[in-house]
This record gives sequence, C-alpha cells and structure tokens, in this order.
Amino acid sequence: MALVVHKYGGTSMGSIDRIKNVARRVAKWHDAGYQVVVVPSAMAGETNRLIGLAKEIMPEPDQRELDMVTSTGEQVSIGLLSMALMQLGKEAVSFTGWQVPVKTDTSHTKARIQSIGDERIRENLEKGKIVIIAGFQGISEAGNITTLGRGGSDTSAVAMAAALKASECLIYTDVDGVYTTDPRVVTDARRLRKITFEEMLEMASLGSKVLQTRSVELAGSYHVPTRVLSSLTDPDMPLEEESRSGTLITFEEENTDMEQTVISGIAFSRDEAKITVLGVPDRPGVAFQILGAIADANIEVDMIIQNQSVGGKTDFTFTVPRPDYNRAMDLLNHKVKAEVGATDIIGDAKVSKVSAIGIGMRSHVGVASKMFETLFEEGINILMISTSEIKISVIIDEKYMELAVRALHKAFGLEKM
Repeated sequence: MALVVHKYGGTSMGSIDRIKNVARRVAKWHDAGYQVVVVPSAMAGETNRLIGLAKEIMPEPDQRELDMVTSTGEQVSIGLLSMALMQLGKEAVSFTGWQVPVKTDTSHTKARIQSIGDERIRENLEKGKIVIIAGFQGISEAGNITTLGRGGSDTSAVAMAAALKASECLIYTDVDGVYTTDPRVVTDARRLRKITFEEMLEMASLGSKVLQTRSVELAGSYHVPTRVLSSLTDPDMPLEEESRSGTLITFEEENTDMEQTVISGIAFSRDEAKITVLGVPDRPGVAFQILGAIADANIEVDMIIQNQSVGGKTDFTFTVPRPDYNRAMDLLNHKVKAEVGATDIIGDAKVSKVSAIGIGMRSHVGVASKMFETLFEEGINILMISTSEIKISVIIDEKYMELAVRALHKAFGLEKM
C-alpha cells in the first residue's frame, strides 16, 4: 500500500466542523487503500492566544517554558481529529512529537529536527490504523519539549514523509495552490500548476507564506514529492481529481513548462528592517565581528552590502526580520559598536523586500533591467539589491511595496500565464 502524509494548517483545523471535514477527507484516502499519516497544526489563532497568555505573565517569556505552553495547541488538534475519525468508524491513534519521538536540537522556539523514530508509526500503520502526529514540536537531547518556529508543522510533515519514504506529502491549506503572487495584493494572480523546488524555496524564503522555508529545503534535499492544495474543497470530491489539484513542487528536469516562462512569481515580505553600521574600520574580520554577534543572538541576517572603503572606513548594511530589529539595534549599540570602532548605528524598520523569481533567468537576459526600469517608472527608489541565479530582490520603502508588486506582476506578464 502506498503511504501518504497529509498536513493540515490552522485554518483547516479552525473549528469542530472543519476538523470533521478533515476526518472525512482522511478517511476517503484510507478507504482507497492508502496508509495515511496526518500532521495537523493547532486550531486557527490558538498559538497566538497561548503566546499572548505567556506574555501577560512574562513580557519576554522564558523560551523553554514558552515551548511548553505553545506546544499544547497541536496536542488538542491531534486528539480531536483522532476522535473525529473514530466517529467515522476508523481506527486512529494520535502521538505528540516526544512520543514518536521527533528529536531536535536544543534551540527553543526555533528548533531543528535531527531524527525521527518511525518504529511506533509503522507498527500502527501495519495494523491498519490512521496515525496522527502533532506538528510543530519535538523533544531535545536534554529531554525538553521544543517547537520548530512559526509554520513548523510544514517542516514536521515533510520530515515525516522523508523518514517514512512516503509516495507524496500533501500540504492542505486555505489556498488552492501556489500563486504568481499574493491574490490579495494582485487580483489577477494565477495559480501555478507546477513549480520547481528551487523556485519554491526562493518564494518561501522571500516572503511567500504558503510553505515554511525549512519544509521546502527538506522536501528538495530528500526528494519528497510535495503538493500544495486546498482543504476547503468538498472533502468527498473524487480522489483522482483531488490528487491532481493544487500545485506540484517538482524538479527542474521533471517540469516540462520551464521554457514557457522566465519569471514564475513575485514574492514580497513586509516585515523587514535595515541596519547600517557606519564608519567601520576596513580591516579583515570586521564583518565577522558584526554578524557573529548577531548570529549568536539567533537573529537571521538576509541581504548584506559593504560600501567601498574611503579613508580606511566603510559602511556595513544588512537586513533582519522586523520583529528582531530592536534586539539587534540594542546589541549593536551596547556591544558591537565599541568593539569594532564604528562611528554610529542607524536603522529603518519600515522597509519591505520585493523579489522576482524564476528558473528561466538562467537562460534569459534583461530581467534585472526590466525590473529596475519598472520600479523607476513608478517612482520607487531601490535601497538595496541582492541577486542569485534565479531571483532578484530589492529593498524599498514599505509604503511602495504593493505598488511595486502589482507593477512587476504586470511587467512580466504573469497575469497571462
């Protein structure tokens, strides 16, 4: 029997009625002869509610205890879904991350999966049961409950699919696939039938909220066939139709549509912040002194620019997630500034990132010039630029973000795909 992993997001699990619909969908796949492992998220809004409770007690919650609190949302989901399947006459069993076990490192609230024990899962699948596993959580080497960060259930599901060598990992969300950009910003955005892992990874890392970045990395690394599709469709729709819906994340050599398009999508991120360390001595190791301290604080750095040295001094600019901006500024002002001999630290927490992504960039020229020309025509100033083989990203003033996305979507003809 083929084994599939289903992942359901918080919206899919948002009410008892929706949980019952998830159970009907899962039961349909099981009835068709599949072994099914389900990884659900907490019910919509539950993780935010739990974080809010923690912050009412402790404005900066202890990370270990915060994991203890937030991990309970998924435990509720797996129990309720298991009961809903039992009501349909199905044998189902639920497990938390530590019961499986899903072993992680010790980085609370941002843990990374190290291994998954599959013995208990396979034992129950062989008995004909549907196995439901809590997403988002695991257990560290020290025996503490950990969580994988926002969107971590995607990573849990793909890791589970890789460990179990599943035939496919189906990510059910509140959208019916991956779009050329966010339809809430561009009304004529189009759903992509296929997208490569490389393009999806860029889209996820550059602001697309459909999948968590680490889940795409895992899927690509372990060659896990992954499909993004909607959980809000009729749960009793024919299985053959459902299994071909949504967006298939595939490999470049498998995607016969690659020659038809240069740009596959426009991604954006609102929650960016830009920091500049001014007047830094231009000497070996200064970049490490600055970014090493930021990394030690578990703050991710994205785009980096170092200016040409003038009089032995240079400016060093980089971006961080906006929620980490204040912490990064405090660290730089109170520790790094004096250590590196910088003259000042300045920042801007009201910037956004807009990116054009496409595997076709490898064989086409003029993408960058077209992007920059489009932004120029709209009067949008570019603050930073970053490129790779298949993407071009710019940092711009936050107030121009939606205008930039709409203009670029039109300039590259994505509404006609």
